Amino acid sequence: MPPRLSNSARFLSAACATALLSACAVGPRAPEATLPPPASGAFIGQGLTAQVSPAEARSDWWRLYDDPVLDGLVAQALAENNELEAAAANLRLVRASLSEARSARLPSTSLSGAGQRGRQAAYATPGAGPVSPDDSGAITETYDVGLDVAYEIDLFGRVSSAIRAARADADAAQAALEVVQVTVAAETARAYADACSANAQIAVAERSIGLQQETADLTRRLLDLGRGTGLDTARADSALQSTRATLPPLRAQRDAALFRLSTLTGVTPAEASQAARDCARPPQLSRPIPVGDGAALLARRPDVRRAERELASAAARVNVAVASLYPTIQLGGSLGATAFDASDLGDDAAFRFSVGPLISWSFPNIAATRARIRQAEAGTDIALANFDQTVLVALQETETALSAYANELDRRAALTTARDRAADAERLSRLRFDAGADSFLILLDAQRTLAQADAALAASEAQVSNNQITLFKALAGGWGVTR
Repeated sequence: MPPRLSNSARFLSAACATALLSACAVGPRAPEATLPPPASGAFIGQGLTAQVSPAEARSDWWRLYDDPVLDGLVAQALAENNELEAAAANLRLVRASLSEARSARLPSTSLSGAGQRGRQAAYATPGAGPVSPDDSGAITETYDVGLDVAYEIDLFGRVSSAIRAARADADAAQAALEVVQVTVAAETARAYADACSANAQIAVAERSIGLQQETADLTRRLLDLGRGTGLDTARADSALQSTRATLPPLRAQRDAALFRLSTLTGVTPAEASQAARDCARPPQLSRPIPVGDGAALLARRPDVRRAERELASAAARVNVAVASLYPTIQLGGSLGATAFDASDLGDDAAFRFSVGPLISWSFPNIAATRARIRQAEAGTDIALANFDQTVLVALQETETALSAYANELDRRAALTTARDRAADAERLSRLRFDAGADSFLILLDAQRTLAQADAALAASEAQVSNNQITLFKALAGGWGVTR
């Protein structure tokens, strides 16, 4: 005849059987974060210009400019930017939460000690009658010390799912830090380029002002000699002042860029980089931009990784919610001593202990638990939609940046030709005016056209630099560089 099982053994056997039957059903599988097949190939915009290459994109893309000032500013921003400091602190916070979640795998312990001194009332309970004369009014003392240990048996995956969710949160926080690094590197380069472009545009405007000033002085001399008219002088002065009016907005743009740069690099506006204030032209690339392909882009972009990790976290939290439908099982133990006199706590007779499983199962809140499960499932649907949208936005930003860059290069080439032709026209008009073959109005119009062509070309140069940085940002360069 087989031996009979004890009550505790029968309980453990039943609990294990329940676990085996239900462990595969405590939570849904995480939804697949898949990429659309067309996203893995070459970019559409790669065929628009020879100024991009299919080589793998670089994290330290600003070094392609071979500009030591820019290198130093980006390094300073990655080390001193306050938004990066906040993102790094948030990562530490989330990692601490992960450590807290992992601690649930360890047994919990509590140490207690108590001492009581009291007197029993003459009537112990209402309506119970008086106690015996020997017990009435007696002063009693009780002392107790103990150690309790409890360990949760994670039969239904609540603890492991909570740890997976916390780990995914930490990964998402790491990716969020990398998103900020990408932004800081790109915006630092953009602020520097904007300051340099504004200086270049100011120089163009000042050259036009110098040319128009010479023309205005000439009209005054001709008027004094009786060969000119007041109308010519007024027209020359008007053109001169119109060009001078373009300088204040350009100076304001330069100052705004310098102040943005100071904030990005963690200093006050008064400490803005003098090298950036003095630079004469935006940084120039001497080689094509390496862009890689769609698969490499999506693997590199930290916002895509963050969205995927947020999806994993949401799916794990569904499992946590489902596990709350099942009982919580703990193995516990307690040992200690209880005595009526503190000196007796060390006696064998005062020693006590207990060992055994504890099961708790909450039935009254089953509706609330199922509501929390539905909330968690909806959160997973949201995270999946956000992941899909993040992938599409990453591709859109990159293709848009490639198209804008290629088309601005074409525009700059056309403006360069237009500027050269305008310069030829202005030179010929001045020669013909000096020879008396053309009127002053023709010369003035040629100079106005040249000034506009110079300004448009300088603005296009600025836009080319801006579009380059936008493309580098879309390619997610900057997060792989150690701070």
